[in-house]
Amino acid sequence: MLNTLEVFTTVLVGVMVGVEFSVAFVINPILNALPEDSGQLGRAHGGRMLGAVMPVWYIGSLVAAWAIVGRHHSGAGLVVTAGALLILSVIMSILLLVPINNRGKTWTPDNRPADWKQQMNRWDRFHYVRVAVIIAAFTLLVAALA
Repeated sequence: MLNTLEVFTTVLVGVMVGVEFSVAFVINPILNALPEDSGQLGRAHGGRMLGAVMPVWYIGSLVAAWAIVGRHHSGAGLVVTAGALLILSVIMSILLLVPINNRGKTWTPDNRPADWKQQMNRWDRFHYVRVAVIIAAFTLLVAALA
């Protein structure tokens, strides 16, 4: 059972890292390069779509990591550290990214604020840091389970 939990946790966190990395370094640069209002509309739609899924994904990853620790695994120290980093990513999300995302997902070309690009740039900077944090968590998790 523990092996199944380890594989599930590794896949869950790994796919989450891949999605967040893709948002930071593939999707948002593509959206930023689109003409006129297309990029802003794409970000609003992405904010609605991923905003609904990511909280469950982040918390699910954290719960799975802590379940491994509860099994007295030999790499428990690394898993605890990975779990702490996942907690940090959730706190960062709630305090820094979600407020911007909640505003951005309601914007249209008609109602967006004048500083919408600056707000999206701020979200991007916070997101880069969050991606680094979850990559570190994933790395520790894989090292612990190896």
